[in-house]
Amino acid sequence: MTSFMINEHVGRNVHKDWRYDSGCTFCRIIGKELPSAVLYETDEVVAILDILPLRPGHTLVIPKVHIPHVTDLPETIAAAMGVAVSKVGKAVSEAMQNTALNIVCNQEYAQSVPHVHFHIIPAPQFEGSPRIDATRVVPRTRRELHQLEYEERSELDEDEGRELAEKIRARL
Repeated sequence: MTSFMINEHVGRNVHKDWRYDSGCTFCRIIGKELPSAVLYETDEVVAILDILPLRPGHTLVIPKVHIPHVTDLPETIAAAMGVAVSKVGKAVSEAMQNTALNIVCNQEYAQSVPHVHFHIIPAPQFEGSPRIDATRVVPRTRRELHQLEYEERSELDEDEGRELAEKIRARL
């Protein structure tokens, strides 16, 4: 029965949006054309360290098929992504000793690579508890906060990335 099912898919046309895209950075990483620190991999997804992390441990979970929109993910790939985000998120939390995470998936808006991907970002850790001050600080605009976070980013050091990847992989 299984061979019959497999044979039904031989030569089948793949949806045009699901093909390998040679101009896509993630497709090139998945195709081993570009280097990456792979943390987790299955037949459907791969998790890698972000090369321009917001904070140490910033990880990307990416489907292996080129699909630009999360709203177009087939159920099986969406399920595999969910499993990967949960497993890798737990490993990142343990490795970074920080249970606070931001898990984000952008679609078009703020999506720098048009290939579905989830960010797993350890939340900032502040020393001590928050202070209540008599002086009121005017909250920054969203744009100012995004700009500050962007300016704080720096390229992932290869040795630090290797060490961090080992810490996270050890928890998977």
